[in-house]
Amino acid sequence: MAKPNKKAPAKSVNIYCSKCQQKLFKYKKGGKGALVKCFKERIVEDYTAKPCFCPNCESEFARDTLVRGTPAYKIIGGKVRVK
Repeated sequence: MAKPNKKAPAKSVNIYCSKCQQKLFKYKKGGKGALVKCFKERIVEDYTAKPCFCPNCESEFARDTLVRGTPAYKIIGGKVRVK
C-alpha cells in the first residue's frame, strides 16, 4: 500500500475529547470522511502530556500503531470530536 502524501493538506481541524471537551490536537486532515487515524507527521500542535490519553480526564482516545509503514494514532470510535 502507498504511504500518505508528504505534502500535508491545507485544511486544519481541532480534535477534542468527547468526554470532557479538552483540546487534544490541531491536525492537518485530508478528505471529507470521519477521523479514523491521525498520522503523527500531520499533527501541528499536540496538547496531550501522555500519548493517546486525554490530559484532563485521563481517558484513552487512541492506540499507537503503524499504518502503511507510517507512525499513527488509531482513533477509538466515539472518543473524539472534530471541529
